[in-house]
Amino acid sequence: MTKLKNIKVVVSDLDGTLLNPQHRISDYTKSIFQELHNQNYLIVVATGRHHLDAMAIVATLEVPVYLVSSNGARIHSPEKEELFAFDLKSDVVKAALNVDIDPEITVVLFKENVWQTNRVNEKLNAFQAELKYRPELVDYKTLEDFGAIKIFFSHENHEKLVALKDAVLANSSSDLHHAFSLPTCLEFMDKSVDKAVSIQRVLEKEGFSLEEAVSFGDGFNDVQMLSATGKGLIMGNAPALLKETLPELEVIKTNAEDGVAKYIASKILNKELAVS
Repeated sequence: MTKLKNIKVVVSDLDGTLLNPQHRISDYTKSIFQELHNQNYLIVVATGRHHLDAMAIVATLEVPVYLVSSNGARIHSPEKEELFAFDLKSDVVKAALNVDIDPEITVVLFKENVWQTNRVNEKLNAFQAELKYRPELVDYKTLEDFGAIKIFFSHENHEKLVALKDAVLANSSSDLHHAFSLPTCLEFMDKSVDKAVSIQRVLEKEGFSLEEAVSFGDGFNDVQMLSATGKGLIMGNAPALLKETLPELEVIKTNAEDGVAKYIASKILNKELAVS
């Protein structure tokens, strides 16, 4: 059994990665992360989720965790102190939404304490076991303040989102970059914001380098993070296109199989895995 050398930091995405298909952290995963903490590894969670939503999830690990949220637009310390914040200006968001948007597409503006949306989407609500970060129905035609942490669109038809992405970028390409966190989820952030940049801020604060970090992810909002760290691992449940985009990276077990925890146990903690 080969143990990874020089790894001091573990970075993980949440949905489709650290969380199982029921959007929860399993007891096994929790036990492995507690052992990581006991052995003095730095733990960073990097997610597209809003920080209020993500904080409730990472708290279940019961270990100190740095939180990079909204794809890098927020950084919080293990004590929940805000270390970095970046918001999109109102006129930038307004320009991005000034395109022809199919009324069946869910539109969300991530605000500091609420998410403003054009329609009720029960599938999105299901991602929160408890509503720590509440939706607010709004009419974007009458909204005055468009300032937001990020812009989010959701629809089951991926091609509709691709067409919308092209339209938004045609209006706002100088200000925004995009990522498909899932084929059904399209997100826009400021060009200066991504997970890798914010992870590097955390590591510099703690005296580590990206080369000393291992990262786990399953979405296209993880590409920079997976490429920047010393070792990047792609979840088995990730889209085939992500695996093709990063063919040099190893693919591990799925989130339903506790893929992150099992990899950490075997390759970082050097534990024998039970045969299932």
